[in-house]
Amino acid sequence: MKRAFDLVISVIALIVLSPIILIISILIKLNNKGSVIFKQYRVGKDNKEFVIYKFRSMVEYAPEVASTALENPDEYITTMGKLLRKTSLDELPQLLNIIKGDMSLVGPRPVINDESEKELLKLRTEYGVYKLVPGLTGWAQVNGRDNMSTARKITLEKEYLERRSLIFDIKILFMTFVKVFRQEGIVEGSEINESYEVDKVTKVM
Repeated sequence: MKRAFDLVISVIALIVLSPIILIISILIKLNNKGSVIFKQYRVGKDNKEFVIYKFRSMVEYAPEVASTALENPDEYITTMGKLLRKTSLDELPQLLNIIKGDMSLVGPRPVINDESEKELLKLRTEYGVYKLVPGLTGWAQVNGRDNMSTARKITLEKEYLERRSLIFDIKILFMTFVKVFRQEGIVEGSEINESYEVDKVTKVM
């Protein structure tokens, strides 16, 4: 049911949004000499890596690290990229990832396999979250998006693992539209709220 829902919604969204995708592609090319689509290896289901697609929002020479690990993100994010990231339009190419089966509409966000995400990947494996197909959006994203500690994120991802259902996915998608419209929880660089203690993970689980 979840896979059928993902396919139907993604194909329809790709068709309906194709004019916007074309316009964004042209604007990126005019704003940046690099490629329109940014490709990067991310950790997916069963901790296997896959290639994720995004609209390019950073310059070609940007470091290959998680954006939250950048000390000075403004140095690398393009003018067009700032708009794309605030509106989450840079994620639109991931509709292709969903159609391919690498991702789902809803699930834990796929992260890059580097030192900055080592703790999150370890906890995902420990609490079984790694078994889920990564999502375009997720329960953690609608409860904080970028401004969230690793402990808080894994707690919410574990909650999704236990509560997941088609109705819950639809609720998360609706909440995502609201969050994106309000541009809530967006943090660029390393200014993440780490106030949620790691030991709270075990208390919730």
